[in-house]
Amino acid sequence: MEKFTPLGFLLRLLAAIVLVLCTFNPTGYSYVHWVATVFPHITPAQAIVGIVLLVGWIVYLTATMRSIGFIGVILGAGNAAGGYVVTERMLEMFKSSKPEKKG
Repeated sequence: MEKFTPLGFLLRLLAAIVLVLCTFNPTGYSYVHWVATVFPHITPAQAIVGIVLLVGWIVYLTATMRSIGFIGVILGAGNAAGGYVVTERMLEMFKSSKPEKKG
């Protein structure tokens, strides 16, 4: 096992952020937006980039499983799902109960 170094941590963190943002981000400059506009007629370049991203995700998930284990992945997924549920409930609180008047 490698010795922990701050530089190694920052490089791994940067790689994870780049992988996530290249796959999808709300700006419209991501693989999902690039392929969604022409799907199902994708170009060879789009297919190769998709395979590279898939391999990146497999490496990332394998490293995550090795570092925090199965229980850690389950707890992280539960945390993300719980955050989504809480956010949806909070957004429901801000919706108006009165119908909007048109005209």
